[in-house]
Parts: sequence; C-alpha cells; structure tokens
Amino acid sequence: MVRESARDFLITDGPYTETKEHLAGFWIINAADLDEALEWAKLAAAAEQLPIEVRPFFDGDLDDAIEVNASEAQ
Repeated sequence: MVRESARDFLITDGPYTETKEHLAGFWIINAADLDEALEWAKLAAAAEQLPIEVRPFFDGDLDDAIEVNASEAQ
C-alpha cells in the first residue's frame, strides 16, 4: 500500500483489508515493473489524498495479451 505522509510516501506490504470491504474503485495501469507501478501509486496517493493499494493484475506483456485476445475473437 502506498500512502502520502508528510511530503514523503510510506510503502507497506499487506495484509490488507478484504477487497469487498474496502473497494471504492480501481485503476489498471500497464507498468514495466513493480517500481514503476509504485511510482504511479505515489502520484495517485498525492492526487487522491488516500492510500493506494498496489496488486499485480497480469503477469506478462499486456499488449501481447490484448493482441492474442483480439485474434481469438475473429
């Protein structure tokens, strides 16, 4: 979880509250690695003034997965 704290950011590992108890919305960000995802989370935490939870959604190249899905649909 990333949260802004006195002009800095606090990054902590779980455990987290169950999603069904806390989910208010979500963003899917195509990041190269965890470090890039955490940088995006810092920006979001500063903008929203709320803690941002980071979870892997897809392990691999998202563009490749989209292309495979599109070709299978045809």
